[in-house]
Amino acid sequence: MKTLQIGVAGLGFIGPAHIEALRRIPNLHVAAISDMNAEIAQEKADQLGVSAAYGSYEELLAHEGLDCIHICTPNHLHYPMSKAALEAGINVVCEKPLSMTIAEAEELVSLAEKTGLVNAVHFNIRYYPLVRQMKAMRENGDLGDIYSVIGTYLQDWLFYATDYNWRLEPQYSGDSRAIADIGSHLMDLIEHVTGLEIKEVMADFSTVHPTRKKPLKPVETYSGKMLKPEDYADVPIESEDFATVMLRFSNGNKGVLTVSQVSAGRKNRINVEIAGSKKTIAWCSESPNELWIGERDTPNGQLLRDPALVDGAASQLISFPGGHNEGFPDTSKQLFKQVYGAIRNGKQETDLYPTFADGLRELYLGKAIVDSNKTQAWVTI
Repeated sequence: MKTLQIGVAGLGFIGPAHIEALRRIPNLHVAAISDMNAEIAQEKADQLGVSAAYGSYEELLAHEGLDCIHICTPNHLHYPMSKAALEAGINVVCEKPLSMTIAEAEELVSLAEKTGLVNAVHFNIRYYPLVRQMKAMRENGDLGDIYSVIGTYLQDWLFYATDYNWRLEPQYSGDSRAIADIGSHLMDLIEHVTGLEIKEVMADFSTVHPTRKKPLKPVETYSGKMLKPEDYADVPIESEDFATVMLRFSNGNKGVLTVSQVSAGRKNRINVEIAGSKKTIAWCSESPNELWIGERDTPNGQLLRDPALVDGAASQLISFPGGHNEGFPDTSKQLFKQVYGAIRNGKQETDLYPTFADGLRELYLGKAIVDSNKTQAWVTI
C-alpha cells in the first residue's frame, strides 16, 4: 500500500496533536511542517522528528509529493491556505472555523466541489465512540422524539486576566471567541447526534475581563506559564469569555447551550444531555467512556464503552477492548482514518466525516448567535 505524504501548517497546540494522531495510522507519513517563523518550525521539526520544516506556507505547499495538507494555524489563515491547497490539487483537513467569514467559506465549499478533492473540518468530538452511540440510539428510535437538549462546554484556560492568546485578537480569531472556538464543537455535536437543525437562536454574551494583560514574550496555549509584571501590556477585550444561547430546533422543541473559557477547574469539559420521549441520555468528555441512560419507570443505566456492547457504528470507532479507555487523542485518529480512506479512494465523502459544508454550517450558526447578542433578540438561521 502506498504511503501517503502529509504536510502540517501551524505548530501550536493542535498541530502536534494532529501529527501524533496521524502517526498512529499505518501508511501515513508526516513529511513536512511549517510555521510563520522558520526558526520555530525547525525547533518543532527536531522535537517531533519531522525531516522538512519551512518558514512559510508557500514553501510547505511546494514540498514535492504531498497528498494532503492539515491546516492548524490561527483562524485568519484558514481560508487563504485552504484555497491555495485546493488550487494546487492537494486534499485538505482544516481546523475550525473554516474561515473568518461566510463568503470565504462559501467560496471554499464551491471550490472544493469543483475540484472533487477530499476536504474535511476537524470536528473530532463526533468521533468519541459513545457520541456515535448516542447518534445510533436516536437513529434506532431508542430515544423517541427529542424533547430538549442541554449542552455545556467549559474551560478555564482564560480564567485570569493575565491569560492571553491570539484567539483574543479579532483580526486573527474573528468577531466571536468562545462560541466560534468551543461552541462550534458543541453545536456540531448536538446537530450530529439529534439529527435536528438549529433554526433560531437567542444569545447573551459576557466579557468577564474587559482588559487583559498581553505577554510581550511568547506563551504557548495551555502552558500555564506566568511572566513578570513588566512583561505584559494592557489590551482591551471585546470578544466573549462566557455565552449562553437558547435554541429552537426544527422539530419545534427547545434547547440551551452554555460555553465558558473562565470556569475555574473545568479544563476542557463538554457535557450534553438529550431528553427524548422514551429516555434521556447524557455524556461528558471528562468521563468519555461512560454513557448515562435515564429511565422513568425502571432503574437508570450506565453503558461503558465496549465494542461488544455498543451499536456497530460506534464499535467501528473503538480500537481496544472494553475497560481499556480511549479519549481525546483517539478521536482525531478515528476521523483521520475516514479521511485518508477517502483520499485513497480518490473520492470526497459527505457522510463519513465533517466536510467544508459542515464548516460553513457552523459559520451560519455563529453569525446568527453574534447577531442575536448584538440585538438581544431571536435570530433565524
